[in-house]
Amino acid sequence: MFTGLSLLGNKYGSASGAEFYGINPATGEKLEARFVSAGPEDVDRAALLAEEAFPSYRKLSGKERAHFLRTIADNIQAIADAVIERANLETALPVARLQGELARTVNQLRLFADVAEEGSWTGPRIDTALPDRKPLPRPDIRSMLLPIGPVAVFGVSNFPLAFSVAGGDTASALAAGNTVVVKAHPAHPGTSELVGNAVRDSVKACGLHPGVFSLLFDSGIHVGQRLVQHPLIKAVGFTGSLAAGKALMQLCANRPEPIPCFTEMSSSNPVFILPGALQQYEKVAAELTASYTLGAGQFCTKPGLVLLPKSENADKLSEQLRKRAAELPEFSMLTPGIAAHYRSGLEHRAATAGVRVGFESANASAGSKTTAALLETEAADLLSNPALTEEIFGPTTLLVTCKEEKQMLEAARALQGHLTATLLGTEEDLAAHQELIAILERKVGRVIFNGYPTGVEVCHAMVHGGPFPATSDSRVTSVGSMAIFRFARPVCYQNLPQSALPTELKNENPLGVLRMVNGEMTRETIPS
Repeated sequence: MFTGLSLLGNKYGSASGAEFYGINPATGEKLEARFVSAGPEDVDRAALLAEEAFPSYRKLSGKERAHFLRTIADNIQAIADAVIERANLETALPVARLQGELARTVNQLRLFADVAEEGSWTGPRIDTALPDRKPLPRPDIRSMLLPIGPVAVFGVSNFPLAFSVAGGDTASALAAGNTVVVKAHPAHPGTSELVGNAVRDSVKACGLHPGVFSLLFDSGIHVGQRLVQHPLIKAVGFTGSLAAGKALMQLCANRPEPIPCFTEMSSSNPVFILPGALQQYEKVAAELTASYTLGAGQFCTKPGLVLLPKSENADKLSEQLRKRAAELPEFSMLTPGIAAHYRSGLEHRAATAGVRVGFESANASAGSKTTAALLETEAADLLSNPALTEEIFGPTTLLVTCKEEKQMLEAARALQGHLTATLLGTEEDLAAHQELIAILERKVGRVIFNGYPTGVEVCHAMVHGGPFPATSDSRVTSVGSMAIFRFARPVCYQNLPQSALPTELKNENPLGVLRMVNGEMTRETIPS
């Protein structure tokens, strides 16, 4: 069923690299099929193929790219059962969760297909010539977004489908007209090969250059390092730890030709519980517990920091949170390494001055098995030790009690960048906390009211990003159709004849895209 070899366009990579296997986190057993790490020559070949394919792929119409993306979606859907079965073995994620993730994967491929086909994402701007303008005439100036070049994408441990081989980074890069080289995550190599084959088959079915897509395996970091430093790679998409993300950013910045590195890295996603919500402390405790332990707390949007004003109802909420945490079963995390890092993080946090362990299961944890933990502290301790706001990846959250509203505002101002911030309360609470909202708008990419961050809708308006260290660039998103802008750059054309212009910039506007013409948004043609 598996070759275990990297996919270099329509050929296979070297069979002589270091061997590794997928591991079932629930049982610790080694899974069938040997995988082989790509060698330096495989990385070079994948990058060269991507560069060779780029000139023809970037010239495809939006309609042709859309057909390709929809073909990928159809091919993944056709092998859904096999993909979900293997992903369940490699990640221990529940089948129902994986079914939902597969649906999200194919739906976002189709979303980007729609965006590519409609074409207005390219943002055409046209300022027609003014030959009689005094004192100087204005030339004809037209601009639009064009693809940036071959993109390196890193598969993600906690989303083996939606953020991996054919996930959002790959879909948005392909939609923009870029070729893609994916570095598969070593925690789910079988899942990656199955999806990689579906993409490769789609390349062939659509008659594209085979270098449009390649997939590289590696059990460590060497392939990824060589890939992002390859001179033919022009951008990077990564989701993972802060340490790994910063290392990739540094590698990209230190190249002879620095390239953009779009990383999503670390976020505790603070939740602010306002007085109106505390009146429903039992409901809030149930919902909050479900959110911070969802998927064993292995979501980038997990609420890992909860701030609330000191009150009798706040004490009742804390008690409910401890009670519910004590009732939780043992969790299987994605890998033994992730589980060990979680346990280490808990031990370090629990030993920090001012932090109390509200609840930690006495059950023994080993391998990929872990238990939930509720930590508690005061706002004064948080303000004196900013490290307490840092993410712990796993089923835990830190409850922070604020003596007064001023202290809550101080804590909000002290936050680093996060993906989300949540406000629980009433409309009256919002009216009374406008200053808090204004602070959070500068700290996060998504402000949520009376919901929970562990649910990222894939749509046009979604922003899944935030100031550093949540991401490397707060101006972009990695989820939703705006993600396409990461992998494009503006190009301006001055005084080019109609015959030499891209279709989107021609006077007749044959694609009917929305354009800014002389400062006004329109789909109309321009008289010759």
